[in-house]
This record gives sequence, structure tokens and C-alpha cells, in this order.
Amino acid sequence: MARYTGPKSKIARKFGEPIFGPDKVLSKKNYPPGQHGNSRRRKTSEYGIQLREKQRAKYTYGVLEKQFRLTFDRAARSRGITGEVLLQLLESRLDNVVFRLGIAPTRAAARQLVTHRHIVVNGKVLNIPSYTVKPGEAVGVREKSKSMEVVTNALAGFNHSKYPWLEWDKGTVTGKMLHVPERVDIPENIKEQLIVELYSKQ
Repeated sequence: MARYTGPKSKIARKFGEPIFGPDKVLSKKNYPPGQHGNSRRRKTSEYGIQLREKQRAKYTYGVLEKQFRLTFDRAARSRGITGEVLLQLLESRLDNVVFRLGIAPTRAAARQLVTHRHIVVNGKVLNIPSYTVKPGEAVGVREKSKSMEVVTNALAGFNHSKYPWLEWDKGTVTGKMLHVPERVDIPENIKEQLIVELYSKQ
């Protein structure tokens, strides 16, 4: 299954934020990688700024180019503001919902839990990370996987009230998607309009 497997700290330093999760290297070297990373850089072009924003979104949600483009095309065909719909579709991915519910510490870990068949949707095992979770659907941990260390550690002390579009049942280790998240409910530092402008030129 296609996914980014390159150096994550290098990418985090490029954007100046821990987009893959906590990063010790970023805290020590909070400047871009490379020989001239700590020196003044040339002004980035408008296209460069737009491309950078698309890359930020792709790396943040762990989506490669082809799948990201398909998601954008789907957003463009949908009702509503294209940029916001794009983020809503990315947030509704099963691996992201698993991450937002606190079942996994990172999206990469959430993706692995899904592909290894530890996650259930409405009681049925589902191993497709890109599956779009719909309002009303319940996402939980498979019964025999509830005692896994990665799951128990991630859930320990996790604040389930910070995402109003999700509901959590501690007893059953299951969350429910109440509604599609509004833009204000999505904490990612992504300027989605720049992505729309980039694709409009292609």
C-alpha cells in the first residue's frame, strides 16, 4: 500500500512544525534542512508557496499525490467551498478518525492499526485507511486488540472532548462520528485556498 517512507524529521524541519508528531530533531534544529538551512533564503514565488501548502497537507494526512488529487477532484465536485470540503474529506479518512479518537498516537500508527485489521467500523473489521467515515458510524478497536500497548498508551489521559464532531464511549473503546467537522474544528495549520488556487492553474 502506497505511503511516504522517506525521512520525516527532514520534512518536519522544512515546514517548521512537527507534522508527523513529536520530533526531537525539530526541537534541536528548528530551521530548514540542508547546507544553507540556517541562512537567509530567497523569496519564494507564488507558485512555490501554493505548492508548499499542498505538500504540507499531503504529508500531514499521509496521502500521496495520486490519492490527494482524487480527493481534491471529489471536493471540487461537491457542494460547498472546495478547500474546506477537501479538508473535511481528509479528516473523515478512517486512519485520521482513529488518530483523532486517540486510539493511536500518530496518523502513521493509526494507518498501521487499520491495515493490520485492529479497527472495526460499525462492528465489522475494516482495513482500508482511506475509507470515508460517515456521520453516525462507530469506529472502535477490535475486541482482541483492546489490550495492545500502543492502544492503551495512546488512550491514557487523552482528552476526547477537544473534537466536538466526535463522541467517545470509554466502556466500549468506541467512538462515533457525530457530523462532518466544520473548518473551525480542524486544528491543522493549512491554508486550503492556496491548494485550490494551485490546482486551478493546472
